[in-house]
Amino acid sequence: MAERENRGRGRRQDRDETPEFADRLVAINRVSKTVKGGKRFGFAALVVVGDQRGRVGFGKGKAKEVPEAIRKATEQAKRQLIRVPLKEGRTLHHDILGRHGAGKVVMRTAPEGTGIIAGGPMRAVFEMLGIKDVVSKSTGSQNPYNMIRATLDGLKKESSPRQVAARRGKKVADILPKRDDAPQIDGEQAPVSEEA
Repeated sequence: MAERENRGRGRRQDRDETPEFADRLVAINRVSKTVKGGKRFGFAALVVVGDQRGRVGFGKGKAKEVPEAIRKATEQAKRQLIRVPLKEGRTLHHDILGRHGAGKVVMRTAPEGTGIIAGGPMRAVFEMLGIKDVVSKSTGSQNPYNMIRATLDGLKKESSPRQVAARRGKKVADILPKRDDAPQIDGEQAPVSEEA
């Protein structure tokens, strides 16, 4: 009986050890509590975790020591992963607005080679998600917790053409713009650039 329990526990540890996830420490905050003998210091860590292939999550942890706070935050982040559909594995399908409290973020899809144009906490989310090209702007709250929550709120709203087609009961080809809808010039079809 004891052997079976140990085997099960070992398997669970193997499952938790997922080397494919990368993590990024976004913020570390020293907090103090005043007690009778003086002050007790602790640390709060904010960590973003992702597999750089469309899954991302964030977590926060508190402890008396920094490494323990980071470990707790990383474990919580792995439990709260969300999946985000990516266009060509490098950018967003459409522009998104995300909010959390006073924090507002705008995320816009970008052509190849643009890179990640984003501030600190948002940049960490995009890098862990695996986005290569995005333009973003945050307004309102500069608190990293609120910025990350607003970013994830926006990313949850993103939908791919496949999801939209399934929701509307159509084929993907029916909802995407056709290539032959190019503007006409004097009765002839205008040339379509390769970048479009």
